Amino acid sequence: MANPNASKISLYGGIAANVAIAVSKFVAAYFTRSSAMLSEGIHSLVDSGNGILLLYGVHQSQKPADERHPFGHSKELFFWALIVAMLIFAIGGGMSFYEGIKHIEHPEPLTDPGWNYLVLGVSVLFETVAAVLSVRALQAGSAGSGESVWQQLRTSKDPAAFASVLENGAALLGLVLALAGVFFGHLLNNPLLDGAASIAIGLLLMAVAVVLVARTKALLVGVGADDDTLASISQIVETQPHAAQARAPLTMYLGPADVVLALDVEFADHLTADEVAATVRHLQDAIRAKHPEMKRIFIEAKAG
Repeated sequence: MANPNASKISLYGGIAANVAIAVSKFVAAYFTRSSAMLSEGIHSLVDSGNGILLLYGVHQSQKPADERHPFGHSKELFFWALIVAMLIFAIGGGMSFYEGIKHIEHPEPLTDPGWNYLVLGVSVLFETVAAVLSVRALQAGSAGSGESVWQQLRTSKDPAAFASVLENGAALLGLVLALAGVFFGHLLNNPLLDGAASIAIGLLLMAVAVVLVARTKALLVGVGADDDTLASISQIVETQPHAAQARAPLTMYLGPADVVLALDVEFADHLTADEVAATVRHLQDAIRAKHPEMKRIFIEAKAG
């Protein structure tokens, strides 16, 4: 189940780290004329803005339901996560790719790499802290599931959690690429390698953005619960003494921990209206006890 507090802590930590890193990278890029460092600075600046947008999405998604939004505002987070993915692709990936191409067409000699190595070392430290916070937020959302981090990343429905993990992972890999570009560019006295590193960083960000777009699109258009959850709900229905049979459950995620469930259940024909109502309440309680994310459960009762 999603943990908004853990996600917020992760986002705040990521924003603070990325702002500090972006400033240091831009300073290093200014003194060394490194295209890879400039791309990394753009990357960190975009990540900072993305963290703010995700925080805004988390805040908006927690607004209570009203007359115009009877199911609440949970999907606000999905929308802002999609905007973040588009920004990563267009600004982070696109500008890094462009800077790399420009640097290859008009290479500039690299100056003393000391600045770059210092900033990259500090950046790795900050990004590692941000990555650890994002992984912990992801794990907090799946506590007790027994899933690995990779499985949680694939199944999480919380964009504030899985987007942070993907962004921070891309940031660490981007730092490795920038370090390789700077090191080999100086070692071989070839500034073109610095531009190539910038292009690689751009392609990396575009790939991450494509993954985020696919994930958030599925959430926005109404993805349902996984097969294991559906099987569990069906089993709960089957164990009810007065439920004769039921159709397959229909589910849809409205938010990371907000799922709507519709059930079509056929009850024994000898039950009175009061007994059917009591059985429906008992069934809803049993489902919520095992799947608390099922915030809204609609059961259509039919006589057998």
